[in-house]
Amino acid sequence: MNNDRDIMENLLLTTKGALDLYMHGAIESGTQNVHTAFNRAFNETLAMQDCIYKQMENHGWYQTEQADAQKITQLKQKFAQAQG
Repeated sequence: MNNDRDIMENLLLTTKGALDLYMHGAIESGTQNVHTAFNRAFNETLAMQDCIYKQMENHGWYQTEQADAQKITQLKQKFAQAQG
């Protein structure tokens, strides 16, 4: 039997999948009306995903870790060198 955490994880995965589809739909749309529809669906689903994430985080079911500052600096330097 599914518990609340499993249900929330499934909802999060489903919304992430929908976001991917809506993003590609907007990118590939042939008309402004279609683009607008996909863009609106994307934004609404993104808000839904954020709500699900926050609920999971509040329950301790989705934990993130702080990125290492040294690794961030190294990545910035690498990106700056690639651009220059």
